[in-house]
Amino acid sequence: MTRAERGSVTAEFAIALPSVVLVLAACLSGVAVAGQQLRLQDAAALAARTLARGGDPDALAARLVPGAAVARQPEGDLACVQLTVAATALPLTLTARSCALAGGL
Repeated sequence: MTRAERGSVTAEFAIALPSVVLVLAACLSGVAVAGQQLRLQDAAALAARTLARGGDPDALAARLVPGAAVARQPEGDLACVQLTVAATALPLTLTARSCALAGGL
């Protein structure tokens, strides 16, 4: 290594490290949002079944996903529920919708 090349590894590391940290943060945020979407979809399914049985989906959704907005959407013989909540890791709005046969067991 010549005298002119001294410190080049340090400079390359200083440039590459923030990029690696940024990519890692983006990946972890994506995984967090995907997990939140799965929980929201499960909560929407439970809320739809609760509504179909004559229960209160608002209380269930508030317990499972705090801060979620609940919209009841009846469609013929189906009792549908749509949940909407802001993602915690990214500036996104997550929505999940599920239906259940009204009066079903």
